[in-house]
Amino acid sequence: MSQNRRSIVFLLMAVCGLCGAAFPASAHEIPADVVIRAFVKPEENRLRLLVRVPLEAMRDMQFPLQGPGYIDLAAADTELRNAALLWIGNEVVLYENGIRLEKPTVVAALVSKPTDRSFESYEEAFALVTGPRLPDETQLYWQQALLDALLEYPIRSERSEFSIDRALEGLGLRVVTSLRFLPPDGSVRAYEYTGNPGRIVLDPGWSQAAVRFVKAGFYHILGGPDHLLFLLCLVIPFLRFGPLVAIVTAFTLAHSITLFVSAFGFAPDALWFPPLVETLIAVSILYMALENIVSATPKRRWGIAFCFGLIHGFGFSIALRETLQFGGDHLLTSLLTFNVGVEIGQIAALCVFVPTLSLLYRFVVKERLGVIMLSAFVAHTGWHWMTERGATLLQYEFRLPVLDLSFVSAALGWAVVILAAAGAIRYGAGWMRRIRPGRDR
Repeated sequence: MSQNRRSIVFLLMAVCGLCGAAFPASAHEIPADVVIRAFVKPEENRLRLLVRVPLEAMRDMQFPLQGPGYIDLAAADTELRNAALLWIGNEVVLYENGIRLEKPTVVAALVSKPTDRSFESYEEAFALVTGPRLPDETQLYWQQALLDALLEYPIRSERSEFSIDRALEGLGLRVVTSLRFLPPDGSVRAYEYTGNPGRIVLDPGWSQAAVRFVKAGFYHILGGPDHLLFLLCLVIPFLRFGPLVAIVTAFTLAHSITLFVSAFGFAPDALWFPPLVETLIAVSILYMALENIVSATPKRRWGIAFCFGLIHGFGFSIALRETLQFGGDHLLTSLLTFNVGVEIGQIAALCVFVPTLSLLYRFVVKERLGVIMLSAFVAHTGWHWMTERGATLLQYEFRLPVLDLSFVSAALGWAVVILAAAGAIRYGAGWMRRIRPGRDR
């Protein structure tokens, strides 16, 4: 290499090094876990949004630094406001009575230490953000700093209906948001969610809760392959209307019982409980598929569907845990309409399964052979799910429950549920004998 070329290479390397030193915070990786704290409070003709986010989540911002990476507080005000507007004001979408609000004004933006606890309440957070910033001589490494911002939106009335969309999920690989809405009546609506749950009505009415949870139930049943596969197992051997009504009704009644019981706090809250439920759901699919292969009769099928429906109800309740908060005060409405959505989804699935299987048995393969082939495929899938979920379940530590008042209360609640379930099974058996005398295969 000639002397001139060598000089040019050294010059380029020096320029690159200077650029990297001049803009050390201009580019960095997306944070793995980000926790956001926020308050939304309407006051007269303005809506206040108080937000706290990690400063390192503000990507592509050139925060002024000094020393080994301390943020230069004396020169950071403008860039902090720009970050608040770019990453918060432009991303969060707020609505008043269904109409999108205008872009906000950044009233204040400053950094706080990671040990600061002012965002435990709205009053403390507001006092912090509107008060003096940290002294210029504070040595705070920029990747440990928190960005606190106050944004204001013009509104028509503090008593309007407000909703929020876009949950700042782009700030990290996993974003957890703790949001509190403070309506004028002095109450507090607390929400905590992961990622983006979609548009949230901050103080929903019963009709809004109903619409949201009908959709949630519908999409949950159609988006859950294990529930759909179990439903397919129920109908593979029975394509006649009478047996199907009894079987699906028993399944619906059972999962409704445990869904409601769980929602009112009677289900275990241990870490091992969700993987146990998932494992038992896989067991239910495997059992039903094997029974289809060996022998399946309507007389037994509805009772088995009822028992396994109790397990699937726990699965629905686990999926509903985080979503249930978006129903506001309308817990019962949310549960009922979620169940309605599930039933609509089941009916939609049956409207596909039944005619498809009828055509298959009529033109492609004989019914008995078709039942065996389809059930063998389902059993294979259920077996793999059972072993995978069982392996996950075995990683948890099981402990005996403490015999205290809460345990006794839960035990009594479950005794009532078991007695109700036994009564339903007995009544259903009698009803089946009356409507189908001598017709069971």
